Amino acid sequence: MKWLWIVVLVIAAPLLAIVVVGALLPKAHVASQTATLSQSPDVVWAVVNGPPTWRPDVRAYKELPPSEGHRRWRETDKHNRTITYEATEETILLGAVSLRRLTTRIADKNLPFGGTWTTEVESQGSGSKVTITEKGEVYNPVFRFVSRYIIGHTASIDAYLNALRAKLKTSSP
Repeated sequence: MKWLWIVVLVIAAPLLAIVVVGALLPKAHVASQTATLSQSPDVVWAVVNGPPTWRPDVRAYKELPPSEGHRRWRETDKHNRTITYEATEETILLGAVSLRRLTTRIADKNLPFGGTWTTEVESQGSGSKVTITEKGEVYNPVFRFVSRYIIGHTASIDAYLNALRAKLKTSSP
């Protein structure tokens, strides 16, 4: 019986530590990454603002009816998880330095996470600079721990930028 309690404690202690540390972490986080691409902002913007069928993690994509004037769509990933997104801002500022900004938010309320991504495409020399800023929230303490210490807050951004580079067949310095 003593060995059973030892085994239970050995298993329960790390799990409890994960829950406690996760509960102490803030629900909200901000993460940002930047890539430099050789294509023009117009070319990059067309890919970023178009259907995400070029991303290897997107298995299915469906346009949805707009909500309050905002474009909406649903993506299904390679694990068959479906998430609905809404474009809350689509801005193009042309001038000496052109800037295109797309802010999307997760429209599903029943997920263990939420937040927005702001993608900015601006001219840089003969190419473009793409900056993605995630303002995320992770509601579940275990997921919060995993997001912070195991996966990393920039993992999704990094995968997106790598897929964008592959789509445009470029590399970042």
